[in-house]
Amino acid sequence: MKKTVLLSGLLGLFLSFNAFSQQEEKQVEEVIRSLFDGMREKDADQVAAAFSPEAMMQTVIFKPEGSEVGSNAVADFVKRIASTPAETNLDERILDYQIKVDGTMASAWTPYRFYVNGNFSHCGVNSFQLVKMAEGWKIVYIIDTRRKEPCEE
Repeated sequence: MKKTVLLSGLLGLFLSFNAFSQQEEKQVEEVIRSLFDGMREKDADQVAAAFSPEAMMQTVIFKPEGSEVGSNAVADFVKRIASTPAETNLDERILDYQIKVDGTMASAWTPYRFYVNGNFSHCGVNSFQLVKMAEGWKIVYIIDTRRKEPCEE
C-alpha cells in the first residue's frame, strides 16, 4: 500500500512538473510568434516588446573561406520594421519550435523560410535565448543562419 501511494505521489509530481514545463514552453513560443506577427504587421511596439532592453542580434554570414558573425542592434531592427513600406510584406514562416526550459532560462531552435511579398527570399535557423523576467519571457539573444538552399519544406 505504501509503495502504491509513493508511486502515485511521484507520478503526480512528474505529471505536474511536465505540465508546468509544457506551459512554460508554450509561453516561450508565444513570445517568438508575437515577434514575427509584429514584423508582418510592421508593429514596432509589438516587435520591441518581445526583447529585453539589453538583447543582442547576430547572424552567421557564410563565406567559403570561413563564416563570420555580423551583429545588429535590436533598436535598428525595430526601426527597419517600422519603416518598411506599407506595400512590402515580410513573412518569416517558422517550420518548427524546439524549446528547452530550465527554470527562468529557455532556448528555442526554429527553422524558418523567409518571404518578401510572397516570394521566397531565404531559409535558415533562428537560435533564441530567452529569460523569464518580471514582465514575462523576453528574448535576450538571437543568432540566425541564412541561405538559399537546401531548405526544409
